[in-house]
Order: sequence, then C-alpha cells, then structure tokens
Amino acid sequence: MPRTTTLILFLLGLSSTFAVCFSTNILSLGKRKSDRLLSSAVFPLKGNVYPLGYYSVSINIGKGTEAFEFDIDSGSDLTWVQCDAPCTGCTKPREQLYKPDNNALNCFEPLCASLRPTTNHQCESADEQCEYEIEYADYGSSLGVLVNDQVPLKLTNGSLAAPRITFGCGYDHKYSLPHSPPPTSGVLGLGNGEVSIISQLSKMGVVRNVLGHCLSEQGGFIFFGDELIPSSGVAWTSMSYESIGNYYSSGPAEVYFGGKAVGIEDLTVVFDSGSSYTYFSSQVYDRILAMVREDLRGKPLKDAPEDESLPICWRGTHPFESLLDVKNYFKPLALSFTNSKNSQILLPPETYLIITKYGNVCFGILNGTEVGLGDLNVIGDISLQDKMVIYDNEKQQIGWVSTKCSKFRKEDQGFEQGLCQSEEGPFSILTGHYREYASKIFRRA
Repeated sequence: MPRTTTLILFLLGLSSTFAVCFSTNILSLGKRKSDRLLSSAVFPLKGNVYPLGYYSVSINIGKGTEAFEFDIDSGSDLTWVQCDAPCTGCTKPREQLYKPDNNALNCFEPLCASLRPTTNHQCESADEQCEYEIEYADYGSSLGVLVNDQVPLKLTNGSLAAPRITFGCGYDHKYSLPHSPPPTSGVLGLGNGEVSIISQLSKMGVVRNVLGHCLSEQGGFIFFGDELIPSSGVAWTSMSYESIGNYYSSGPAEVYFGGKAVGIEDLTVVFDSGSSYTYFSSQVYDRILAMVREDLRGKPLKDAPEDESLPICWRGTHPFESLLDVKNYFKPLALSFTNSKNSQILLPPETYLIITKYGNVCFGILNGTEVGLGDLNVIGDISLQDKMVIYDNEKQQIGWVSTKCSKFRKEDQGFEQGLCQSEEGPFSILTGHYREYASKIFRRA
C-alpha cells in the first residue's frame, strides 16, 4: 500500500547508490539451482518516519550506470519508474527519467495478464503494448506500460547478476491533494504477487523468495534472499491471505497496552513498509487512545490541537527535544499473534510516538477507518523501526528480531566500508556461523 500520513500522503523517497567490495565473478543463470541460491542482494536505505515520512532505495536499471530512487512498498506488487515520454505528474527533469528502448511488453505476456485478473480486457494484436494502471489507498495512481530491462545486482556470494526484470514505465501519475508530487522516480513493489521484484528474482533462481528490511531513524537496509536471516532469535508467525490479496498479512492478533489486553481479538494485521504510520480500525484505535489518555492523567502533558503534524499531539511544560524526554510517560504496546506460540511484537513508546518540529509529542497510531482502510489494521514504518522484518514467501511466514538497524551506516563511513572493515559493522547483528561465511565472500575487489 502507499505511504500514509495524516491524510494518507503518497510520498516517495530519496537514496543513493553504493559500491560494495565484492569480487567480480559473473553469476551464470544457467548454473544448477542449488548453486545459485546461496546468495542475497543488500541495499542501503535512506529516510525516516519524521520529518521525511518515507524510506527509499537507489537501484540501477539498464546497461548504464543510471540509478533511480524508489519508495519501498511491501504493500504493493508492481515496481514502476517515471518514463521519458509525454508525462503528466512527472516532476523529474528529462535526464532523470527512464528511457525505454523498444522493450515494452506486449499484451499477451503472462505478467501483463497477472495485472488484470478481474478485468475483461482482451488483447487485440501482438503489437499491442501491455498497459497498467494502479490505484493506491491514498487515491494516488500510476498509469503506463510494462517494460523489461536489466537490473544489475551485487550478490553476497561475490557474484554479479543482471536479470531482466519487468516493471512499469509510468507517464501519468496522480497524487493525493493537497500534497505536492513526490521527489523520487517511482515505487519498488515488494509484495508477493507474480509481478513483484522478489517473485521475479526467485523465479529466475537469483535469490530465494525471501525479503526483509531493517528501518531506523538514519535509514537502514533492505535485502532480497535469505542469507542475512539470523539462525536464532527470530519470532515467526504464519502469513494469512484471507480477503486481502497479496499483502503481507498475519493473523489473528490481539493488542495489549501496558500488558493489558485492549479487548478486541482476531485482528487482521498487514505489514506495510509503504505506510509511514500505524493504522488501526476505529474500534481498536478508540480503545487504545482511551487507554493512553487514561494513563496520562496526572502527568505533565496537555493536548496540543494547534500542532497539526498528526491528529493527536501533546505539549509539555517545555518543548521536548527527543523521545527520551517523554518515553517514560507512555507504556509499551504489543501485538500478540494467537496462532503462533510466543509470537509477539513489542512496541515501545518510541515506535508509536514522534517529536515534532514544535517540540510536542504526537501519537503515531492513526484511525484507519477514517481514511478508508475499513477494518484493516496496518503496521507501518514507525512501528517497524529497529527490527529486522523478514517476509519468507517460501515458508509462508513473517519474522522479526529487534536490532539496531542504524549499524549499517556509521558516521563518516560508507556502506561498503562497514561491510569490509568493521568488526561491529553491518553484519555484527548476525550469528557467528554467517560471519565466518561472510568473511570469505566480503573481500576487497
């Protein structure tokens, strides 16, 4: 689903390319499958929940060195980039738009058909291009044609790959008013539908059908494949697809505040990196907010309706500088998944609060029913911070483990330096057996 804020703002992100110290062996896609899947692709992220409101990744497309910035969205399948064509809603200069090279898919391609399972469109000829149109929950949309091009990847087994990926070349975009168009080039669709990038990569045997992300206030990282998953310490719950399409959903779940059940069971929960904040249906939201307000009685916080950063904000006797100033005023939340033993996500105050530019503290859980999400409950970026979240499509499960995701980018140290040099760098969160393996494959070129 799209990036969401107070009015479900459709935002896209900002990122940069990076050089990793891999060997330059070229991955042969003709190798035996068992040889090809001992690998992952890792990308650094930029962004934050507040004030930017998005996380993004930079990925190269084509034979050149052109990198495009994508908002990461585990709530949608199709990856699309702004197209160098007569364009509506495109904000990038022409030199930063994707230039197709007679590589549009025709209407009969299977991936084209997968985008219109509920329509009655009939392809008229082999020359007909595959058009797509996607509408997001924030009422934004993208219209264009499907194309196919190389996406160079640096893999953790020391190899390079250049699989041809199908994605959208968009030329007509709409964004939710009154917000201005986003500054990025498109959306990286991380869902589990046929056209998603992880589904395509796994079908070609480049990586396993597993992806994950680790978000922090300074960015974080995203990965395709299963090589970064710790061998222990991960909590897992099974995926559920009842009536919610290809979203990463788990259920049933129950919410607790300060160790006390909110009182509503069997919640359907979606994990969505395309949502800045967490959304609960009206009934759950009202219960949680009432419990929070009751718990704040007698504490030095007053309502701050003048701060419109989020619907619910509080001010103190002095402006707050960080969440450290207020976290002791709030109790933790937790999501307990009743179908999985000992499977619970703990949400400390810093994963559902923000400090605004005005020095107030605001409630980063919003009413999803009011913005058109119905009874759907969405766990957004704010509540996924400092957790490695894993979507294992092969085993049909979602996992998470708490960690400091900012380790992957240290001050004045590039991503590649952390991989090659730092004992306490990005892979210090992984288990020992993987570090032994990593020492063999992460080496200077």
